[in-house]
Amino acid sequence: MFKLYKLKDYSFRLVLWLVVISGIGVMLVGSAMKSLQPRQLFGVILGLAVMTVVSLIDFSWILNFYWILYFVNILLLLAVRIAGKTTYGATRWISIGPLQFQPTELSKIILILFFARFLMDHENDLNTLKTLAKSILLIAVPLILIKIQPDLKNTITVAVLFCVLLYIAGLSYKIIGTVLLITVPLVIVFLILVTQTDLPILEDYQKTRIMSFLYPEDAEYSDDIMQQQNSITAIGSGQLTGKGYNNNEVASATKGNFVSQVQTDFIFAVAGEELGFLGSSVIIVLLAVICLECVVIGIRAKDLSGKLICCGVATIVAFQSFINICVATGLMPNTGTPLPFVSYGLTSMVSLYIGMGLVLNVGLQNRNYIQGDKRKR
Repeated sequence: MFKLYKLKDYSFRLVLWLVVISGIGVMLVGSAMKSLQPRQLFGVILGLAVMTVVSLIDFSWILNFYWILYFVNILLLLAVRIAGKTTYGATRWISIGPLQFQPTELSKIILILFFARFLMDHENDLNTLKTLAKSILLIAVPLILIKIQPDLKNTITVAVLFCVLLYIAGLSYKIIGTVLLITVPLVIVFLILVTQTDLPILEDYQKTRIMSFLYPEDAEYSDDIMQQQNSITAIGSGQLTGKGYNNNEVASATKGNFVSQVQTDFIFAVAGEELGFLGSSVIIVLLAVICLECVVIGIRAKDLSGKLICCGVATIVAFQSFINICVATGLMPNTGTPLPFVSYGLTSMVSLYIGMGLVLNVGLQNRNYIQGDKRKR
């Protein structure tokens, strides 16, 4: 379970980037909603503690229980359906005393672990119809349970994560090309059905978000697009250096309640207004560097499972960051996706730190470590 590692192999650089981005997150959450700042700080401290412990546990030992992890994940998602708490028309939370827990956030990390072992075990027959069909069936179950919450954004995130893991594991380019040839027309048909018919394909609020994005000039959707327009105004008003941290200007788009959910979905609007272009760029660069660091550690991993873990965690951070910033800047419909390590949310924060702990352990067991261990024997 625990091993003796070399301190020089511990990626303190990655830890530093995580502390910096999380510190910025604590500041911005405090500016958006002062009452939540202590909880966000607690989440960061808890996340760092959990990450440190996880980083010292042999990830290969954890992967021995991959089927147990898979079924625990299914049970957690079923528990949401049976006894979950409904908020804003969606049932995504489980209440444990005074605490609320969102299993979908942890589900993404569990699925990375499961497929890291499953795909490694089937590395030699990954491109066979039997293995592909089994993989798709295994991902379909949690995807359906997440979709019916309803939680479209995490359904898409998990689907993208699964595709990236298959690609990293060595999926044939012929299969990838065939899937794209099928998927692209299906997406076009889906958009036509959503926008041109009244078929109940999506929840009403999900359809409204897409329609307001496609037809912002339509008066019917003016209230829904206003949120993103105000977010763009807030970001633009910050100009190069911003209006200053925690400013109380009357014209502030975030302080004036012109943008709702600024502590979560639209935290980037707070960054743009208060820290300006330079501060927003720092956040984007930090997120990019964190993803790059995960990929580099994955390249040096001792086996395929380690590489899949690192690339899987990098995918979650990169994809969610991309979606959140695109929504805040009006490049995509509103999805409600948090900005990793910055937005308020303890479940998301701790889950991501668990993922980073796994990445750090992969780094501790790189190829040089394994070769040195063999020489000692």
